[in-house]
Amino acid sequence: MRFRRSRIYVSILLPIGVGLFVGILVAIMGVGGGFIMVPAMIYLIGMPTSVVVGTSLFQIIFVTANVTILQAVTNMTVDIVLALLLSVGGVIGAQFGVRASAKLRGDQLRSLLALLVLAVAVKLAFDLVARPEDLFSLAS
Repeated sequence: MRFRRSRIYVSILLPIGVGLFVGILVAIMGVGGGFIMVPAMIYLIGMPTSVVVGTSLFQIIFVTANVTILQAVTNMTVDIVLALLLSVGGVIGAQFGVRASAKLRGDQLRSLLALLVLAVAVKLAFDLVARPEDLFSLAS
């Protein structure tokens, strides 16, 4: 299939497979999916970085809306007040992010993403080996 905006010509199975994998992760772990979707679109599908950002955000709208409804109905595990507060912060932060990304080149955006993914990996690795002060405390 030819994707004119991305200027690529790939089998339709690759984007569907990547989307299926990310959709499963979103539903199971509650992640936004962007940290996997963005590198997959850049390195597996071969899209230009400038198109990847908008495409990822657009598809995440539908995936996360669907998963949110399913989680709310099936598991009753959605904190609406917290979600709204996080949304307000996200909308405000997105305004700054759009302006910043317009000034950065594709390789700079990829470097920032790589640093973010590495920072998260280091934090997760640290949490796996760090021993908490009190193993059974629920208070902070």
